[in-house]
Amino acid sequence: MSKLVIVDTGCANISSVYFAFKRLGVEASISREAGVIKAADKVLLPGVGTAHNAMAKLQQAELVHTLQSLQQPLLGICLGMQMLTSHSMEGDVPCLNLIPGEVLPMQSAGLRLPHMGWNTLHSISDHPLMQGFTGRDYLYFVHSFAVAPSSYSLAQCHYGSDFAAVIGKDNVAGAQFHPERSGKTGARLLQNFLEWQL
Repeated sequence: MSKLVIVDTGCANISSVYFAFKRLGVEASISREAGVIKAADKVLLPGVGTAHNAMAKLQQAELVHTLQSLQQPLLGICLGMQMLTSHSMEGDVPCLNLIPGEVLPMQSAGLRLPHMGWNTLHSISDHPLMQGFTGRDYLYFVHSFAVAPSSYSLAQCHYGSDFAAVIGKDNVAGAQFHPERSGKTGARLLQNFLEWQL
């Protein structure tokens, strides 16, 4: 069984992510030690809260370079996905710059923010992470900032306007929704991540 490490970002959703993998039969480690993270076969970057605070925690733990230098599969979820991009307008903060893109305030066309609740995907790519997903699958979102669609989008979602629901480049990918709170559909993304071979 491959070694999965969840980066200890100090965020509130780490235990729910841990138990989501446990339901899949995988015992993940939770760590903020660079050596443990580098030695993992797969790395998961969770996150809730603001980009400014989350990036500050990564810098305090001296993990920015570690995450930027990983060669194995890395998956960011929710704020963790946003931190994979170049820059976030939420606090005007530089991010990890692993996938080109900018995190912008959502253009919700008058719909209530944050975007909170269940929504579907469209423009789903054939990336290994998206195997088995259809436009009928519902996933759980909670966010007010989002990444604009681009060539790095693996799936999009519409809430007032389109935004990137899943992004990917090389060994790095991110999901804006919360797979750990999205039932069987969310579990499919985590299982696809466990099976993702570069």
